[in-house]
Amino acid sequence: MTGRERVLNAIRCKETDRIPWVPFVGSHAGALLGVGAEEYFKSAELISEGAQLAAERYKPDGLPVTFDLQIEAEVLGCDVKYSQDNPPAVFGHPLIKGKSLDDLWIPQKDEGRIKTVLQAAETIRQKNPDIALYATITGPFTLALHLLGTDIFMKMFEDVDWVKKLIAYCSEVAKKMSEYYIEAGCDVIALVDPMTSQIGPDMFKQFVSPYAADIFEFIRQKGAAGSFFVCGHAQQNIEAMRDCKPENISIDENISLEFVRQKCEGTQVSFGGNLQLTTVLLLGSEIDSAKDAVRCIDSGGKTGFILAPGCDLPYATPPENLEAVTKVVQDEYEQQIARNIPDESIKFEDISLPNYQDSQKVTVNVITLDSEACAPCQYMVDAVKTVCGKFGDKVEWQEHKIKTRDGLKVMAALGVQNIPTVCIDGEISFISRIPPKEELEEVISKKLQQKAECTG
Repeated sequence: MTGRERVLNAIRCKETDRIPWVPFVGSHAGALLGVGAEEYFKSAELISEGAQLAAERYKPDGLPVTFDLQIEAEVLGCDVKYSQDNPPAVFGHPLIKGKSLDDLWIPQKDEGRIKTVLQAAETIRQKNPDIALYATITGPFTLALHLLGTDIFMKMFEDVDWVKKLIAYCSEVAKKMSEYYIEAGCDVIALVDPMTSQIGPDMFKQFVSPYAADIFEFIRQKGAAGSFFVCGHAQQNIEAMRDCKPENISIDENISLEFVRQKCEGTQVSFGGNLQLTTVLLLGSEIDSAKDAVRCIDSGGKTGFILAPGCDLPYATPPENLEAVTKVVQDEYEQQIARNIPDESIKFEDISLPNYQDSQKVTVNVITLDSEACAPCQYMVDAVKTVCGKFGDKVEWQEHKIKTRDGLKVMAALGVQNIPTVCIDGEISFISRIPPKEELEEVISKKLQQKAECTG
C-alpha cells in the first residue's frame, strides 16, 4: 500500500495496513532549506524543494503543498506582514479601509502567490506520485475576518444578512481555490478555519455550516476529499463540523482525540491530529516526540485516523523529533519501546508570579501560540493592545508565546489550559475568545477602580 492509498483509505474510514503519517510542513520547509520563511513562501521552486526534503527525511504518507492562510487575503487586498520564521500575517483589512463587498472578486489562478503555490503543487505531484498531496485553503469565516477584521463579531448581531453575504462570497473563493488545487493534482483539500473557535455552536450553524457543507460537497464532486481543520478550544463545535460532511476533521491538542473519535464513530467521518506542537515537537526531545506519537496512535485507533501535528509545524522544529515520529509510525517494535520509556515531560521549577495586588497598575497577560503565526492569537493580541492603550501607563500588557520555554512557564504558573487566553492581574478572564473591546475595557476599568478603593 502506498502512502497515498493509505491516507485516502484512512480519510474515507477504510482499512489500512497501518496508521498514516502526515506532517504539516509549511514554514518549517524553509528551515530545512536554510532560508527565511518570507523567501520560502514567495518561491514556487523553494516550496517544492522544501516538500521534497520533507518527503525524504520524514517519509510521510501525505504532505501539504505548503501551509499559508494568507494567500487569498493578500490577493484580495489585505495588508500582509512577512516574517523570517513564521507564515505571513494579515494586519490590514480592506473592508474597513474604504472598499465594499462589491469591490471584491474571485481570485484567478495567475494572481499573486496563487500562481506560486499552484506551480509548486504541480511539481510536488509529479515528483511524488505515491504521497497524498494536501492543499490548505482559507476557510470562509477566517477569510471574512481577514477582510473585515474583528468588527465582524459586532456585525454578526447588527447586520446578519450582510455578514452572510460576505461569508457566501468567501465560500465561493474557497471553492475556486479548491478547484485550482485539484487541477494541480491535490488529493485532499483542507479547509482551514481557525477563527471558528471564537464562536459557539449556534453561531457556527448560522454563519459557517451551510457554507462549509457546500464547499465539501463541491470538493467531493470534483473527485477529491475534504478535511475540516480547526485549532484552539473548539470542542463545542466538533459535532457541527462533522455535520458539514467533510471526509475528515483535523484538530490540535486543545481537543482530545478520544472526544473526536467518539463524535465521529459511525458517521463515516475520519479524524486526525494531534501531536503537541510546542511542548513536544518544538521544545521537547526525540523521546518526548516518540511517546506523544504513541499516545496519539493508541487514542486514535486503527480505522479512520491520521497521525498529524495539531497545526502547521513551527519553523524551528528539530527534524530529529519528526524523524522519531516516523520511526514509531512505521515500526511496531519502536512503538513498544516508546510506550515503556519513563515520562520526560518538561518541568518548571522556577515558576513565580508577581503579587498583582501590590501594584497600582493592572497587568494583562496574553498567552498565545504566537500572534505572528496563529490568526486567533493575532486578533486577540490586537484587541488587548488597542484597549490597553486607552489606559496609558495605568495598564501594562504582554504576550507570552508558548513556542518559548519562558512562555510555557507563564502558562503553567497562571494555570492556563487553552490557547489563546487573556489573564488580568493573574486571573483567567477570556479563554479562546477574542473579547469585545467594550467588555475588555469594562473589566480593566473595574480592576483599576478596585485598586484605587483599596489605597484610598
